[in-house]
Amino acid sequence: MKLIKAIISIICCLLLLPGAGACSSGNDSPGNGGGEPVLPGTLDPVAVTKTNPIKLYVHYMPWFEDPASNNGTWGQHWTMSNCNPDKVNSNGKREIASRYYPLIGPYASSDTDVLNYHLLLMKYSGIDGILVDWYGIQDKWDYPANKRNTEALVKAVERAGLEFAIVYEDQTLKDLSKQGQLTQAKQDLKYLENSFFSKDCYIRINSKPLLMTFGPQTIQTPEEWNDVLGSLKTRPTFLTLYTFSASTANNSQYTNAAGEYLWVDAQPEKAYEQKDKFSVFMGGAMPGFDAYYKEGGWGDNPHVKVDSENGALFTRQLEAARTAGLDHLQLITWNDFGEGTNIEPTQEWEYRYLTALQQFAGVTYSESVLKDVYRWYVLEKEYAKDAAAQKILSQAFYYFVSLQADKAQQLMNELKK
Repeated sequence: MKLIKAIISIICCLLLLPGAGACSSGNDSPGNGGGEPVLPGTLDPVAVTKTNPIKLYVHYMPWFEDPASNNGTWGQHWTMSNCNPDKVNSNGKREIASRYYPLIGPYASSDTDVLNYHLLLMKYSGIDGILVDWYGIQDKWDYPANKRNTEALVKAVERAGLEFAIVYEDQTLKDLSKQGQLTQAKQDLKYLENSFFSKDCYIRINSKPLLMTFGPQTIQTPEEWNDVLGSLKTRPTFLTLYTFSASTANNSQYTNAAGEYLWVDAQPEKAYEQKDKFSVFMGGAMPGFDAYYKEGGWGDNPHVKVDSENGALFTRQLEAARTAGLDHLQLITWNDFGEGTNIEPTQEWEYRYLTALQQFAGVTYSESVLKDVYRWYVLEKEYAKDAAAQKILSQAFYYFVSLQADKAQQLMNELKK
């Protein structure tokens, strides 16, 4: 504890905080009647400077659960039908439904440490925001957990100073009657309008909140989308999957979709030739596609395997977006481990995809700061029950979000002495 107090005292002296003064003598140290200095606490996030103007958004899955968040059992996206994460192999890896293993191991999407770790990595990689895969507000299956995790994620987005928008999974409506589908969709979007659309960190395109749909797959006529979107106070900038808008959202009478976005595509250049047909077009870049569904007992894989080419595919797709002059690019994905499209650091690839993003975005940071963020996460877990150390690590987090990574590193170094 004396070491922790000493660290706090030194930092306050270095920062010349109000009330702390210059470095004091031992007569003014904590425990000697001089009062205990305090760390500066929360700091406003600072935006990372980029030389590449393309807005980089990453598709994010908030659906992972561990025993602590899920009544003692691992969630289905780690287990699928036949994997048991309680089993640990000789390499120390849990048995999960994925070909790739998260650098921090399998986790819960509601874990604040995990969310802060993810957002810091994104920030220092030049990512501007998150596109959240969202299931609506129905009280069935794992939808309530997805909603809860999304709400926790949004708080993390605000702390880190990034942006977010929603990708609505209207397939969640398929078991309802036709009228039930429309009613539920209106309720889902009303929740988004009331809870998220007005937030400063919500992504806006053409001065309107961005809303994407994965499809659509259930509501499939322009008349129905006009009814659903018309129930909102402000119609969002609405995007469908590439090639979907003409048949499901727009016709000669209704123009509900402002444009489209690309998903898994090994050759995005062909789609980019069509981008000028839309008011808004969002490209896509992926590290590859190698789903685990068949091995995991969830049926056939939805796409053929797309080889990562040892990272070359991702780099080539980023450059295709640059060449096409895109304004917005979706990274597919942060953490869909079940489909093997994850760019989150793994034991196999470590920071490969994030360093590629740093170069593409034109930020001044390198892999070293990503490793520092990882070290911060490890220390968070190591000192989880140490209240004094948690204060230090909390301050380190706010140094990270305010782009004072050197001060965060200094705190972590002192903590381990």
